[in-house]
Amino acid sequence: MAHRFAEIAFTDGVKAAQERYGSRAANARREARAGPNAELSDREAAFIAARDSFYLATVSESGWPYIQHRGGPTGFLKVVDARTLAFADFGGNRQYVSVGNAERNDRVSLFLMDYANRLRLKLLGRIEFHGLGDAPPELVFEVELPGYRARVERVAVIRVEAFDWNCPQHITPRYAVEEFAAGVAG
Repeated sequence: MAHRFAEIAFTDGVKAAQERYGSRAANARREARAGPNAELSDREAAFIAARDSFYLATVSESGWPYIQHRGGPTGFLKVVDARTLAFADFGGNRQYVSVGNAERNDRVSLFLMDYANRLRLKLLGRIEFHGLGDAPPELVFEVELPGYRARVERVAVIRVEAFDWNCPQHITPRYAVEEFAAGVAG
């Protein structure tokens, strides 16, 4: 069974770079022994549910990458099923770069960070934005955040194509106010 993340991310150019810098053999072994990494398990679902932000990368029709921070209350990024994520897309700076990019190229990459525990989850997928009037009602219900002050403009749905966990080697620990307070109190 192929490692889906490597299948997508390890293009010929990436494999050539791995060969040039001495990591191709290790990556080939990893590809051969890893699972498909295309369906989220309970581990990924729990990690996603514990996040209050993530980074979303899209690509413009002219080929330029764009990264945007998305934040909300803990758990605002919802795991709908093993291959689907959804979130309420709040009003922001009104540039709509990610939304516009997705209309021409639906491929996205998400980076989810747990700085305190030095963990990161990378996801590759395809995104659709739905206006509130044309979003499936069950998805609107799924992403509702009662009591959260932000105005929801759209519902974003991501079909997961692949994911991968990264090593913690260069993640500098950082702590949210709540994590810091818990550490001081404990």
